[in-house]
Amino acid sequence: MTGRKTYEVVAKRWKRGWELHIAGAGVTQSRTLLDAEGMVRDYVAALTEAHPDSFDVVITPEIGAGADGEILDLREADREAEAARERAAALRRNLARRLDSLGLSGREIASVLHVSPQRVSQLLDRARERGGRRGATS
Repeated sequence: MTGRKTYEVVAKRWKRGWELHIAGAGVTQSRTLLDAEGMVRDYVAALTEAHPDSFDVVITPEIGAGADGEILDLREADREAEAARERAAALRRNLARRLDSLGLSGREIASVLHVSPQRVSQLLDRARERGGRRGATS
């Protein structure tokens, strides 16, 4: 995680665009949801004298009609999928290193992992950066 401040924003629709409720900072507006992040950055920068790129912005639109819960569910599913991808990458690196230590060639490791030999080289290089063993095998 970074030490950057994150501004949580709830975007509420109204007839002229979006009302942007910035937690701990106030409220501003945007004509479109696409412009909302820029408006929040400009507002917070003016308020705090921080550079507009020095903080993070997370916008959650309030749409109604039952869509809000689905939006939150989708965001959670995306977070879970990213965590699963990170776990799979770590498992793949560790297994590549283990197969390498057992004497399998780079091409054999590629076959086991269903990746290219070039990807095996990358995996083993990353494993070595983290304290792995022997030279390239692909």
